Amino acid sequence: MKKTNAARILDKHKIQYEMIEYEVDENDLSAENVANKLNMPLNQIFKTLVARGDKTGVLVACVPGGDELNLKSLANLSGNKKVEMVPLKEIQQLTGYIRGGCSPIGMKKNYPTFIDESALAFSQLTISAGMRGQQLSLAPEDLISVTKAQVGPITVAC
Repeated sequence: MKKTNAARILDKHKIQYEMIEYEVDENDLSAENVANKLNMPLNQIFKTLVARGDKTGVLVACVPGGDELNLKSLANLSGNKKVEMVPLKEIQQLTGYIRGGCSPIGMKKNYPTFIDESALAFSQLTISAGMRGQQLSLAPEDLISVTKAQVGPITVAC
């Protein structure tokens, strides 16, 4: 298994994690598909979303796979009046990652990061390792620490 930049950053911070590999389906990059392949609850697979605030600029949100990002809540938590999703075509340029392989750890820049408070209910959650087909399983507190994230209610259950 190839070690990703996100994994190297966790190593550097002496954070324990497990790298989990799965077979990628290019036609279905959804969190639901990842959860099925890893045989994990959907709400324990956190997806990384990139948005732009009217005051802060680019920001990152980590939300459970089965939920949707609440843009209004993210705006409130991040000190913006309005937040919009970044167009897909800008993701790689901004983060260095491609869709389906976007990790909140190791982006090109250290963008403000926000994690849904539901993460704290788990002893372990998974996020993208920075490459399609690889996930990192780690403690939510460690994810919060390494990304210097703010935690709050930023989702709408689907």
